[in-house]
Amino acid sequence: MATKKVKKVQYLGTGRRKTAIARVRLVPGEGNIVINKRSLEEYFPLDTMKLIVNQPLVATDTKDKFDVFVNVKGGGFNGQAGAIRHGIARALCVADAEAYRAILKREGYLTRDPRAKERKKYGLHKARKAPQFSKR
Repeated sequence: MATKKVKKVQYLGTGRRKTAIARVRLVPGEGNIVINKRSLEEYFPLDTMKLIVNQPLVATDTKDKFDVFVNVKGGGFNGQAGAIRHGIARALCVADAEAYRAILKREGYLTRDPRAKERKKYGLHKARKAPQFSKR
């Protein structure tokens, strides 16, 4: 007896912020968020980070329609939260561009934040901090 392969519906999105990269997978479900095989509450102890991650889902009113699976690496907690938000927004656009794209674009969740750390220059202590200057 031949078994039928049922293709699972999933929507992919990649988010980036500073040096953090998040690979996001949206699967129809009841609203669970799993980051690096840990729950959202376990991965981000701060409420502000949880809020940032949930922003695209709240804006499009899809909080309880999709399960979110994230693989994120690089950067710190802030950068990772921003990368996850960017990835979720992109995945939602793949799911239903007509319904969600305008909302996400207006909120600014589809725009990749280009700010990153500036490189250190020779002759300086940091990117812009110069050694102390004395005239005499």
